[in-house]
Amino acid sequence: MNHAAFLLIGIVFGVTMYKTEAISWYRIQEMFRFHSFHMYGIMGSAVLTAMLLMIPLQRRMRAKGIATTPRPFQHGVWLGGLIFGMGWALTGACPGPLWIHVGAGTSVMFVAIFSALAGVLVYALVEPRLPR
Repeated sequence: MNHAAFLLIGIVFGVTMYKTEAISWYRIQEMFRFHSFHMYGIMGSAVLTAMLLMIPLQRRMRAKGIATTPRPFQHGVWLGGLIFGMGWALTGACPGPLWIHVGAGTSVMFVAIFSALAGVLVYALVEPRLPR
């Protein structure tokens, strides 16, 4: 695939997220307060689609001799998930939709993008010192 195809897929994804209100701060707050099924339905359909696509992918990988066993639980996962969830709740967007917000004209989301990139930089600096 060339870069134009990826750009087109990204635009279609962004328009879909915008039109389904998946980037709406109000929809996300409804989800965190358990007041609406809207976002759970969107995420549930994404998980189901990913599961269905992973079945033939894993079979193909096993046929080529590539191991597909899941990694064991890592203790830092819960802390990373907690930080991610807090950022999501505060900004009303996870990393992908941040760019959709910018495309929709919500330029204040550049602050959240900068914060996310700063978090990645901090992790890159700290990661070599983390226990294995």
